[in-house]
Amino acid sequence: MMVVTVAAISCNTSKKEQGNPFFSEWKTPFGVPPFEQINNEHYVPAIDSGIAVARAEIAAITASAGAPTFANTIAPYDRAGMLLNKVAYVFYSQTSANTNDILEQAQMEIAPKISAFSDEVLLNADLFGRIKTVYENREAEQLNDEEMFLIENLYRSFVRNGALLNAEDQETLKKLNQELSVLTVKFSQNVLAETNDYKLVIDNEADLKGLPESVIRTAAAMAAADSLEGKWVFTTQKPSMIPFLQYADNRDLRKKLYDAYLSRGNNGNEYDNNKVLADIVRLRADRAKLLGYKTHADIVLETRMAKTPENVLNLLNNLLERALPVAGRERDEMQKIIEAEGGTFKLEPHDWWYYAEKLRKEKYDLDETELRPYFSLDNARDGAFAVANKLYGITFTPISNIPLPHPDAQAFEVKEADGSHVGVLYMDFFPRESKRQGAWCGGYRDHRVIDGKVITPVVTIVGNFTPPAGDKPALLSMDDVLTLFHEFGHGLQALFSDNTYGSTTTAWDIVELPSQIMEHWATEPEVLAMYAKHFETGEVIPEELVEKIKNSSYFNTGFDNVEIMAASLLDMAYYSLEAPVNVDVQKFEKETMKKIGLIPEIEPRYRSTYFLHIIDGYDAGYYVYTWAAVLDNDAFEAFKENGIFDQATATSFRKNILEKMGTMDAEQMYLNFRGREPEIEPLLRNRGLN
Repeated sequence: MMVVTVAAISCNTSKKEQGNPFFSEWKTPFGVPPFEQINNEHYVPAIDSGIAVARAEIAAITASAGAPTFANTIAPYDRAGMLLNKVAYVFYSQTSANTNDILEQAQMEIAPKISAFSDEVLLNADLFGRIKTVYENREAEQLNDEEMFLIENLYRSFVRNGALLNAEDQETLKKLNQELSVLTVKFSQNVLAETNDYKLVIDNEADLKGLPESVIRTAAAMAAADSLEGKWVFTTQKPSMIPFLQYADNRDLRKKLYDAYLSRGNNGNEYDNNKVLADIVRLRADRAKLLGYKTHADIVLETRMAKTPENVLNLLNNLLERALPVAGRERDEMQKIIEAEGGTFKLEPHDWWYYAEKLRKEKYDLDETELRPYFSLDNARDGAFAVANKLYGITFTPISNIPLPHPDAQAFEVKEADGSHVGVLYMDFFPRESKRQGAWCGGYRDHRVIDGKVITPVVTIVGNFTPPAGDKPALLSMDDVLTLFHEFGHGLQALFSDNTYGSTTTAWDIVELPSQIMEHWATEPEVLAMYAKHFETGEVIPEELVEKIKNSSYFNTGFDNVEIMAASLLDMAYYSLEAPVNVDVQKFEKETMKKIGLIPEIEPRYRSTYFLHIIDGYDAGYYVYTWAAVLDNDAFEAFKENGIFDQATATSFRKNILEKMGTMDAEQMYLNFRGREPEIEPLLRNRGLN
């Protein structure tokens, strides 16, 4: 059997390939992408060539005269498309964190191509026939556990993506997938455009009353960057918006900014997402029916720990029922503050952060502005590094003279305790118009083993934290610190992956366990003493502040739980619809929130028209944060029982969870670590919902 390799194709270079970095070996430190050499025009031809190479590789597999085996079918299939993956990793990471008009146009061109090629592979009858034969004979081959898990899930994936449909239905499926590929890109681009288009410009200093000096300084820097010297700019990016909602005394301006945030994608303009979302929901329901499933949620959950929509809804509704009374009490306490101050209005959603901050000060004598000086970004980052070092012995060494995905990014070499190389970690922390909202962990290269050679990962952690202003460093809120630790947990899992093959299958409900468990260490007194140091004096955070953080751990827990349950239930509501679907997005959202009993003072964490999670990757899956919360709270109990830096527990967590992700059944992974099934009581206790 002859497999057409990327190297062989690259030797005979066309004009399009000349000077295109994707067609040559990257002679950079650790083989990272040569970002400064990659231009916008390189992506499309490299994607086209990547598809052509992968197509030839698949053809070589199906042309094999030998009886299908794991070695001659599954292993070469796993390697097929390496050039395509090489390009796609860089392209999608850059379009998320450093996009521009040309890349957005390229996205619209590339999305249907990738979708069409994916269908071409998944609906290839000859390829599926060989995979099916290997699957049916799997017990006869001497496969290890990872290989057995791979073939079983690969076969099911082909079936779930239409391999058993007749020719006519397969053509229909292709059309549905094509439409979805374009619509999901359009939705994301619309949200970015809406986020970038709105700016609250303040030119009257009196309107800044109540805001901390650091927030004012950052707003002035943003204004200056927009050639608005002498003014102040606030945006719907959360690092800018949340402090304004927390501290600004001007209620009308708080409402104006929050309403702009809520209405993104719902302004009746060229970026309106109502029809885009309605079409996505309709097409996904049609696709589910075509594939023989009741709903899109049933397809998604088939490979998850949750298994069925009913199990998801039981968990979400259970927690919502417990959280709503707590949120109601929080609302009533804030209403009393309003009335005590002489206010004659009822608390509204745009008021929540402002009066919650007052309530925090009143109940716990804790003002978040007291905490920020102890949470400089560099210190928080180094704190996460220190936790990983104490748990796993790994180190993080800054790398200079290495290509960066953006000038703001930092690079670190990650090494084992014995000095051996683990991988490269990029960190890119600050907002910009070219970066989508939120925080995430991605990668430019995943771990795998090829011909006995270990390919080490290149991981990136991306955030949108408040940038430095003037001579002051970037100072984080407690929520920002938790976000940093959260994404760092994802990063550790990617760095520790111990898979041989690239074809992995991860139950998405366990994906957030590595990230969410890291948040627990962030507020442990022993850990705070390691990194929470005043940015000016170097003073370790005082014990009285640590005690206040501990005492306020249940603060706003009703709000936090209600808004995430509301968003999770909204996601499940859309994707539990049975075809045919014709949904009015605004009406459907309103009716769903009424049905679940959401109180009017709280909005769901994400409104429909900017709910990016449910468009790209977390569709019928936003619940996974809550499902994983059961796991992470239960898992951290194991550390607390033995000591939060207990080496045996850390080794077990690394070996059974972090290294095995995507190569073993998720329930078995957890059982191997914990010795039993997860219990919900630690979650209820830690959230004050028991």
